[in-house]
Amino acid sequence: MRGSLPPCGGETGRGLVLSLRAAGPRPHPKPLPTRGRGKFVGVVIPVTTFAGQRVAVFGLGGSGLASASALVAGGADVVAYDDDAQSVAKAGAAGIRTADLRRIDWSRLTALILAPGVPLTHPAPHWSVQLAHTAGVAVIGDVELFCRERRASAPGAPFVAITGTNGKSTTTALVAHLVNSVGMDAQMGGNIGTAILSLAPPQAGRVHVIECSSYQIDLAPTLDPSVGILINLSEDHLDRHGTMRHYAAVKERLITGVPGDGTAIVGVDDDWCRAVAQRREQAGKPVTRVSVRQVLRDGIHVENARIVRTAAGKDSLVAEIGGIGSLRGLHNAQNAACASAAALALGLTPAAIQSGLRSFPGLAHRMEQVGRRGKVLFVNDSKATNADSAAQALACFDEIFWIAGGKPKTGGIESLRTFFPRIRKAYLIGEAANDFAATLGATVPHEMDGTLDRALASAARDAESSPAKEPVVLLSPACASFDQYRNFEIRGDAFRALVRALPGIK
Repeated sequence: MRGSLPPCGGETGRGLVLSLRAAGPRPHPKPLPTRGRGKFVGVVIPVTTFAGQRVAVFGLGGSGLASASALVAGGADVVAYDDDAQSVAKAGAAGIRTADLRRIDWSRLTALILAPGVPLTHPAPHWSVQLAHTAGVAVIGDVELFCRERRASAPGAPFVAITGTNGKSTTTALVAHLVNSVGMDAQMGGNIGTAILSLAPPQAGRVHVIECSSYQIDLAPTLDPSVGILINLSEDHLDRHGTMRHYAAVKERLITGVPGDGTAIVGVDDDWCRAVAQRREQAGKPVTRVSVRQVLRDGIHVENARIVRTAAGKDSLVAEIGGIGSLRGLHNAQNAACASAAALALGLTPAAIQSGLRSFPGLAHRMEQVGRRGKVLFVNDSKATNADSAAQALACFDEIFWIAGGKPKTGGIESLRTFFPRIRKAYLIGEAANDFAATLGATVPHEMDGTLDRALASAARDAESSPAKEPVVLLSPACASFDQYRNFEIRGDAFRALVRALPGIK
């Protein structure tokens, strides 16, 4: 049956009956962190599937260092390297054998483990990838190592993998929160934070909830989650994938890899994802469709702030999301619906899901309400690194003093024209400022501030004098941060600190 879900409290997609311990929700007083750039915390899952084999690791940031350590712990013969000398020295200090991979015998290698930030195909394969291809050596990543180890040691352990262009971090954090709120052990990591191999090992009753970027999926040819979520698809990361078609095909692999007895959840509010769902169904495998824009005859949809499951022509209420501040906006309705579908597949009841949704604190840097001064609300949406993501924030407010700009993405902000009437003034920063100003033209008042501190000072002053009931100073850059900040987290942290330094902030 299309869009079918296991009964509440029943089997997961891998046939594992989860024993749910009664426990009340455990609210977090602060927003949850977003991704931590593959943070390595020192404890690793031993990867035994390469025991006795020689493996190269390139890229020694958080995930790369965790991969090297996990392989060593599992008995592999590891040689690691990085283009950055400090990273090589750090790995050596951690007991990892290092050597310039351009000077080793590739005929002895079983695999090259590539960090996700290293180019695999576009704009050109990294030199380590070229050496691997010449030698016929497989190129894989840390998610693939986890998948192989899970199949070898605990094939029935629940594994939820989440991807999409927008919303994957919020959905990942929300699934983990729902699982934890009923007393189960959710291990959350991947692109959102802790490197996957630094989590506790897979075992029955322990749920791994993993955010997967397109880069990680590209390096995981046997990715096989018991519950897979593809939220949405829109143009992004074309510098690393070449075309939208290739980017979408990489993302689709997460859904393709869900076994027939698993749960594949696909948001069907864009053409690319509708095609993914259709192909899965044509392959004879079940798919759970999710929509926030239409009522589905079979699947899960959102109507009047209610998440509804429809199966065999009958509707049942899963949860209500109206009034939950951390889930404001249509994009968060989509995130909540996808997360609820995963929770149902894991055996949670609608009552448990409702309770968990209410206690969800939201993510730092994603629609994060960082303070108020009088009637003015200050919102940190630094995670909006493209126009589609910024649109989700702009849709939530009516009187916006918008801070935007940074390292521009393809298409700029042309797609945001429908939101221009909501913007009282724009404060432009970074490399994109001139292009954004040209798009705004005479339609939206704007000023060229260049840096975040100047933009905030101007926006706070103007919002204070606004006659609106709740003017909002919104950092939603629609750009990457790399022109002025190492990542969007640092940009968001800077905004938060600047806001909290304003006199009279609560």
